Amino acid sequence: MPVSILSPVRAVLAAAVLLLALLAGAVPSAAQTRVKDLVTFDGVRRNQLIGYGLVVGLNGTGDRLINTPFTEQSLKGMLERLGINTRDEVLRTRNAAAVMVTATLPPFSRQGTTIDVTVSALGDATSLLGGTLLVTPLLGADGQAYAVAQGSLSVSGFSAAGAAASVTKGVPTSARIANGAIVERELKFALDDIGAVRMALRNPDFTTANRIADAVNARLGGGSARVLDSTTVDVRIPPQFHGAVARLIGEVEQLSVRPDGIARVVVDERSGTIVIGDDVRVSRVAITQGNLTVRVVETPQVSQPQPFSNGQTVVVPRTDVQVQEGNGRQFVTLGGNVSLQQLVNGLNALGVGPRDMVSILQAIKAAGALHADLEII
Repeated sequence: MPVSILSPVRAVLAAAVLLLALLAGAVPSAAQTRVKDLVTFDGVRRNQLIGYGLVVGLNGTGDRLINTPFTEQSLKGMLERLGINTRDEVLRTRNAAAVMVTATLPPFSRQGTTIDVTVSALGDATSLLGGTLLVTPLLGADGQAYAVAQGSLSVSGFSAAGAAASVTKGVPTSARIANGAIVERELKFALDDIGAVRMALRNPDFTTANRIADAVNARLGGGSARVLDSTTVDVRIPPQFHGAVARLIGEVEQLSVRPDGIARVVVDERSGTIVIGDDVRVSRVAITQGNLTVRVVETPQVSQPQPFSNGQTVVVPRTDVQVQEGNGRQFVTLGGNVSLQQLVNGLNALGVGPRDMVSILQAIKAAGALHADLEII
């Protein structure tokens, strides 16, 4: 039986097609992000709480009452409420400290649930190690008490000192109490009573807002979501989710979209940190960078008079100024519309440090070749 010579060719072609299909599948698609990580939902928010309290039980590391009169007043007020009269007494304890207590009240926190609190020294206490926070009401922005904190402090830092030296690790004047506050008042907010869910983008952008609205409409049906502005996307509650808004929010959170943003270069001149976004593009430009070093050396000399003369010994100043210009580097050319990696490679080819790169980026921006926002912080 004759064998066709086309069989091996077809086999090779089939293998090539399969390989291309595998390679195409291996190419990473555009980065998708959950809506949950891009927006916040109106009404689903945290609230800040603050309170003033006293920490006791410190091992001589508390406030000096002579320097912190508010601590002494707080101690006397607390003792009087407990039936102990100290009105005419002079307190000399160093085992107590005035502190500020802060906490974050999560959304939909119910009465009786617990939250973490942070305790920070207010006076001149040197350490809160071993202290216990007394009952402290935590107030909201409206002046109402929403939680009450109390408990033993957990301090991560420590401080030790001797006659001639001291060692400090971390911040011993700041501490935390895990589950240290009990919620006493609930925020009244009925999620099922709202007629629409409003989402606020963490990074306002019209393109991202429209993509989120398109994803929601594809899931819930056309007309369910509309973009109000670059920050806000409004979602109308469909009939099937009446009385089940929490389920609607849960499904919207899991939708995936590709966020967009403005091309931006962020420069921190204090630390020399540079962050370049992936969308940053640079037009064709040639760059060179040179170094100029000026060195001033002072080598004073002592001039002494001759023996048995009436002269005086004087110091004669001598200054040596040296100017050194670094070897001229050749121009490095960045091609038109280069990517982030090409931009980084081109800057690294100059052999300069981060601080010099800041000046180079500013010069590229001034030349009109950097197509991005240059933000200096």
